[in-house]
Amino acid sequence: MPELPEVETVMRGLAPAMQGAVIAQADVNRPDLRWPFPPRMAERLAGQQVLGLRRRSKYILADLASGESLLIHLGMSGRMLISGDPLGQFLHEHPMPEKHDHVVLHMDNGARITFNDPRRFGAMDLLETATAEQHKLLASIGPEPLGNGFHADYLIEMFRARNIPVKSALLDQRIVAGLGNIYVCEALYRARIHPARKAGRISAARVAGLVPIIRDVLSEAIEAGGSSLRDYRQADGELGYFQHRFDVYGREGDHCRTPDCGAPVRRMVQSGRSSFYCSQCQR
Repeated sequence: MPELPEVETVMRGLAPAMQGAVIAQADVNRPDLRWPFPPRMAERLAGQQVLGLRRRSKYILADLASGESLLIHLGMSGRMLISGDPLGQFLHEHPMPEKHDHVVLHMDNGARITFNDPRRFGAMDLLETATAEQHKLLASIGPEPLGNGFHADYLIEMFRARNIPVKSALLDQRIVAGLGNIYVCEALYRARIHPARKAGRISAARVAGLVPIIRDVLSEAIEAGGSSLRDYRQADGELGYFQHRFDVYGREGDHCRTPDCGAPVRRMVQSGRSSFYCSQCQR
């Protein structure tokens, strides 16, 4: 599933084609994805200017002139693809419709935004912009890791007395928004913290040190366009490139990249997810 850097990259890619433009026509080709679409979705989108795009955790929100926001979640295999953008950022001609093109937005500037999702684990909804943070999918989400609300004192307090693995704590969207398996593995490696360590037993100094490391990992991944492992593509169809810079994720059996270490990268399963770590560096 796309994590924060991938969703941020897609949002930034959509902005030139959508922001300020009007949705001239919306084609909704099925009644649902992971959940049913809202009533009259095509009608409510048509004719609306997109005032701005933003991201909350792993969700994209397009704020509309109507006072509603279109919420988009990519799920496991969802893609937002742009074609025909007259501004020159995207040179793709409009492709022939494909089987899994579930929602298509025809913008008044000539761009076409297609939500393609073969597995249909993605989602779209319409919600009131003014109360968006109260939506059932957003209400319990913690602070953004790149925002001011995520800082050393906050994370120290969240970890205090928690008898769960640090990996599980960082994946908990109620503690911090948008982190997923890939970037938690990479951040814990850089922090030299074993993924099975209990969050409440890590010193305050080491917890505080996690904050800038998490920020650095995410910022580097966004700069690289995210990580393309299976289905993920940027909005212009290009791959992300951060997977070429993984230190541990997916490198089971390879040597640790820390100078003078050379220990093998190992994999363990935590709550059904693979954790990759250096058997020597991470304690």
